[in-house]
Amino acid sequence: MKLQNKIALITGGARGIGLGFAQAFVKEGATVVIADIDIQRATDAASSIGPAAFAIALDVTDLSAIEDVVQKIDQDFGGIDILVNNAAIFDMAPINAITEASYERVFGINLKGPLFMMKAVSNVMIARGRGGKIINMASQAGRRGEALVALYCASKAAIISATQSAALALVKHGIKVNAIAPGVVDGEHWDVVDAEFAKWEGLKPGEKKAAVAKSVPIGRFATPNDIKGLAVFLASADSDYILAQTYNVDGGNWMN
Repeated sequence: MKLQNKIALITGGARGIGLGFAQAFVKEGATVVIADIDIQRATDAASSIGPAAFAIALDVTDLSAIEDVVQKIDQDFGGIDILVNNAAIFDMAPINAITEASYERVFGINLKGPLFMMKAVSNVMIARGRGGKIINMASQAGRRGEALVALYCASKAAIISATQSAALALVKHGIKVNAIAPGVVDGEHWDVVDAEFAKWEGLKPGEKKAAVAKSVPIGRFATPNDIKGLAVFLASADSDYILAQTYNVDGGNWMN
């Protein structure tokens, strides 16, 4: 098992990609704490995984809550070996229609949260003296701008940059920081995304989703199963010589 006896903290782990990672980490021997603003859903997710998964309530925009949660996990489990910054939200509007409220919400969850999670968890990792792995969830949207997705694209581009900076700052402590940039991933969130595109582009429900799936070179949307293998790799000793990288898992949408 690649993650035997490791303690992993996954934000936004109650569903989708985060839940897929939690399931995969437990199968590899880790104990996983699912931190999510929806504590009931997180509790249900942890129960579905089994006794090696736990749930805790967390709003990643609340800096005092971040500190409290990280300290509690450190005390209860004897440290944190792996952090996955997965919690994120999507919003859509052309640049001439964005709002300050949307900016504050998108950047609060997508950038502020991961930055201060890295701060809190890295301090625990440093104090424990056994290094660690941090995985930030970027996006293909962080590789290029999109006409209707200015705030989300900018927040994910910032995550790629923050990953690089954190990696260079923390490597001396044995902490390796990398990121994953998924492409289009199927799930319930795509109902919201599709509805937003329908609103701004005058499309019928389901039309954008079908077009996007067809445009992926591999021919379909991703699922969490397509991404979890890379997450296990980056969380494990197999990636000990890798840092500051952002890996595309997007079916060929972005080539670099």
